[in-house]
Amino acid sequence: QVQLVESGGGLVQPGGSLRLSCAASGSILSINAMGWYRQAPGKERELVAAITSGGSTNYADSVKGRFTISRDNGKNTVYMEMNSLKPEDTATYYCNADGVKYWSGSYLLTRNLWGQGTQVTVSS
Repeated sequence: QVQLVESGGGLVQPGGSLRLSCAASGSILSINAMGWYRQAPGKERELVAAITSGGSTNYADSVKGRFTISRDNGKNTVYMEMNSLKPEDTATYYCNADGVKYWSGSYLLTRNLWGQGTQVTVSS
C-alpha cells in the first residue's frame, strides 16, 4: 500500500526555523500536487502551501515570504522550510498528496493521501 510519513516538527522559539519533510512510499507511479495543511486547536484545517509536479507553488497569505515549499519528484518527497516562525504558526501540520497513482497488484489506482501529522510549537 501507499502512505505518507512526515518528520521535522518540534518546539522552536519565535523567529526560529524548522524544516518539515514528507515522503510517500509504495509502488507509486506519479503524484499530482503535494502540500501542507495545518490545524490549530479549535480551528479548521487550512492550506499552508502546495506545489504541483511541475513546480508551481501556492501559499497562504499568512506565510508568504516566510515559508518555502519544494519537492523531489524522484523521491516522492515534499519539504517545507519555515523561517521567522511566529506563535500563531503553532499547529499540527499535515502532509497531503493529491492524485497519487500507484500499483496495487496488477491494478493502477489513484488516491488522495494524508500524513499522520507533526506538531509545530512556536513558544519562548
